[in-house]
Amino acid sequence: MIPDSADDYEIDFEIGRMDLDRVHAWLSTDAYWALGRTREAVHTAARHSLNIGAFTADGRQVAYARVVTDHATFAWLCDVYVDRDHRGRGLGNRMVEAVVERLRPMNLRRVLLATHDAHDVYARVGFVPMPHPERFMVLAQPD
Repeated sequence: MIPDSADDYEIDFEIGRMDLDRVHAWLSTDAYWALGRTREAVHTAARHSLNIGAFTADGRQVAYARVVTDHATFAWLCDVYVDRDHRGRGLGNRMVEAVVERLRPMNLRRVLLATHDAHDVYARVGFVPMPHPERFMVLAQPD
């Protein structure tokens, strides 16, 4: 059964609860930013990140996100994914809100993210376009 609203899901940050094989399937086959990502890469990234999952009442994971952070000054929110069958109920919004609340006590100077099409989800919790983008650079490896 698919819950009616985002409030009907349980949000958890415990890595042991994450179904990383399911996360790998989502990211490597359906997430435009991670197509082809290996299982090993998903598992390694999760081990070195703060993870968040959304779960149905029967314990099935239906959404995932992770945060790369030093817990002092910086974080990168990434790999935000909601299972296609559970979209449209505000779950993405609830996940991002939970991440922001979890990070708030760290008093981080910056939390960054990149999105192609979900700007409104992130704007609801305070994300804005990057001020002074001319100051930022990237070292990118070819796909």
